[in-house]
Amino acid sequence: MKTSTRRRLQRAGWAVGDTTQFLGLSREEQRFIEMKLALARALRRLRERQGLTQFELARRFGSSQSRVAKTEAAHPSVSLDLLIRWLLGLGATTEDLARLIRRPVRSRAA
Repeated sequence: MKTSTRRRLQRAGWAVGDTTQFLGLSREEQRFIEMKLALARALRRLRERQGLTQFELARRFGSSQSRVAKTEAAHPSVSLDLLIRWLLGLGATTEDLARLIRRPVRSRAA
C-alpha cells in the first residue's frame, strides 16, 4: 500500500495493518500459513511447467480437478501432507521443499 494512501486512511479513522494483525494470528500460525501458501504456489508452477492441466494432474494422482484447484489455492481442507506428496510426485526434491519453506511469503497490507 502506498504511504500516502495509508496516511489518508489513518487520518479518516481507519485502522491499517496486515492480515496477521487483523486475524490476530500467532507467529506460529502466520508461519504455517506462509509455508502452506509457498507449497501451494510451487505445486501450481510445477504443474504448469510440465504442461499439465488440473484435470491431468488429478488423474495422475487419482483425485479430482476440484481437489487440485483447492490444493493450489491452499484451501484449509488441504493438508501439508497432500501438498508435499504431490510436489514430490511431480519431481520436486526435498531440497526444493526446504528452499520453499525457508523463503517467506509476503502478506499484503490492508
